[in-house]
Order: sequence, then C-alpha cells, then structure tokens
Amino acid sequence: MPDTKIGVTLYTLRDSVRTPSDIAHTLKRVKSMGYDNIQLSALGPVDPKELADMIHSEGLYVCATHVAYDRLESDLDALLEEHRLWNCKNIAIGGMPDPYRSEGNYSGFAKDVSTIADRIKEAGFTFSYHNHSWELERYNGKQILAILIDETTEAVNFEIDTYWIQHGGGDPAEWIRKVSGRAPVIHYKDLAIVAREQVMAEVGEGNMNWNAIAEACKAAGSEWYVVEQDTCAGDPFVSIEISLKNMRAMDL
Repeated sequence: MPDTKIGVTLYTLRDSVRTPSDIAHTLKRVKSMGYDNIQLSALGPVDPKELADMIHSEGLYVCATHVAYDRLESDLDALLEEHRLWNCKNIAIGGMPDPYRSEGNYSGFAKDVSTIADRIKEAGFTFSYHNHSWELERYNGKQILAILIDETTEAVNFEIDTYWIQHGGGDPAEWIRKVSGRAPVIHYKDLAIVAREQVMAEVGEGNMNWNAIAEACKAAGSEWYVVEQDTCAGDPFVSIEISLKNMRAMDL
C-alpha cells in the first residue's frame, strides 16, 4: 500500500475510460502526473482480470470503487472476487437507488443496505455510502443523512463528499466528525463562486475550509483523500493535476 493518502476517482476522467485502450492510456497518464492511488468508477466494459493487469503494471493501488447497487443485491460474490483481483478493500455506492429515494423509504434503505454491508464486512471488505446535497434535506424534521447514519449498522461507512455537504448548507468537517470511525474514504472536492453561481473547483482553488476538513479527517481515522470533480471548466486531467499539487502543499 502506498504511503500517500491522496487518490483520484476515475469518474472525473469518465470520458477517457470508455474502452480498455482508453483505460490503459488514462492509467498511465494518472500515474505519470504523480497519483499512486485510484478509485474505480464509471469505467466502460473491461474484463476484470485485464483491468487488474493494467492497474498493477502501472504500479497503481485501488483505494476504493463505486459499484452499482443491483450488483450488491444480486452478484455480491462475483463482485467481491473482482475486488480481490484488484487488491481493493473499500467498496462504495454513489448514492441511494430508486425506488428507496423516490418513495422516501430512507429507513427501509438503511435496513436493507445494512444487511449487505454486514456481509461485505464479514468477507473482509468495507462498504461506504457516498452523499450528495439532497441528503441534507429534512424528512420528518431530521436530515436524511442523519437518518442513514443513525439507522444503519456500524458496517455501513460514509464516503463524505465535501462539496455536496457545503452545497447543501452543511459543514463538511462537522459531518466527517459525525461519522468518526466510519469514514475510510473522503471525497475532496472544492466549491467556488463564479458569476454568482456555485461551481465545482479544483481542491484549493475554491472557498472550502481545508484545514478544518483535514483535521476532521485525521480525527475520524480516514485513510484516503480522493480527488473528485464532476465537472471541470477545462481539461479534467489539468484539473486533477492542480488538485494534486494543492493537496501536496497542504501536507496531506
């Protein structure tokens, strides 16, 4: 396992990982700019063994993944075997699937996802839920993210996305502290104001309180700080390189 905690999710580079040859080229570029750790997300069709060979040949470490919820329900054993191929411990989903969300069945989701997460933990892996800003909406007087935290088992971790917490009017550092011991992976994403609108920015180029966030991550026992930028004003490769440079300057 690399010494650095900094990683990047391939979701940011999703237009460049559509084919196996795209993936191989992108992994090489990511490694050459200084990233040692990646999160697998939004890849096009690729054989898991072929992907493992690409990753290992570049000397990259898979610190986490994003997977489809239906595979957790119906294809968990095969999914875990793929993660063994990739030497990846941390499995996450990108958000709450329908019909749980559309029906407001947050307690039902908490119960069902806990059952899956318990199985994942028993197999030696971790499971995390990735938030957006909508989970800070209140349902019967309580924020939905708080419902998920309180009503899931300890096997359910939370991949706190700093931008989306700030976007929803929350304090990222506070929410990271709320899930202390349950936050192995944190998504580092900055928020800036451009033409009076909230936009995603490279880490360190916006207005987030990164000192407070970094301290909260340390206190929470977070292992990985993963760069994610859903939308970039220019070339996503340039954006992730800026984020890496700025995060290194933060002594992460």
